Amino acid sequence: MTPAEIGRIVRAARRAQGLRQDQLAGAAGVGIRFLSELERGKTTVRLEKVIAVLDALGCTLRVEMPPTEPEACDGIDAPRDDSAAGKPDVNWSYE
Repeated sequence: MTPAEIGRIVRAARRAQGLRQDQLAGAAGVGIRFLSELERGKTTVRLEKVIAVLDALGCTLRVEMPPTEPEACDGIDAPRDDSAAGKPDVNWSYE
């Protein structure tokens, strides 16, 4: 997934929820400039802020390990499932 794809998803989700950029920025605790740059696909955005925006939209970001030897994943926690917590389960993967 590219920064531009994430930006398009954020913009589409924001618009679908009827939010202005200033409203989403306030809900996520980020600046309007940051949100604008994120939606435009700027490559130097800060990951923790991207996650805050996705969380404010109710989106879920999932990162999956590539297939590998089982021992290579020792000590890595399984992904958390927030769908039971009332958050929508959105699949961000592209093939």
